[in-house]
Amino acid sequence: MFCPHCGNQVDDDAVFCTKCGARFERPATDTVTGSQSVSGQTENNFNGQSAASENAGGGENPGNGGYVYTPDSNYRPPEPPKKSSKSKLAAGLLGIFLGAYGVHNFYLGKTSRGVAQIIVTLVTCGVGGIWGLIEGILCLCGQYTDVDGLPLSD
Repeated sequence: MFCPHCGNQVDDDAVFCTKCGARFERPATDTVTGSQSVSGQTENNFNGQSAASENAGGGENPGNGGYVYTPDSNYRPPEPPKKSSKSKLAAGLLGIFLGAYGVHNFYLGKTSRGVAQIIVTLVTCGVGGIWGLIEGILCLCGQYTDVDGLPLSD
């Protein structure tokens, strides 16, 4: 069956759409008239036919499996993934040019890592600066996060 809200294909016995989170309810069948109804009223399906004519035509609508979309008052669409307010380009360039001193980590709020980079650079007579260069490249490639764990913005 397909979700009448977003068109995503879902299992026939699904109660919620896995893509948009819409809730489905299988309509109850009236024993006297044989028509399907929700809350005592005959509902129209999403193809413009009434549920009674749907049953007269030989079964449930294969498009939505006989389910009626009911908006859930508590439903909220999924929020887009949050991004950091820190720039990927700024952090990457700081890492490439001043990474030996941990400037990009101070920019991203990772002060203890920045201090560690300064110490490693001083102890290794500058060879530890490769660490900052590598992190600068990772910032530009999008594999780096800020202090809150959020991916850097473009």
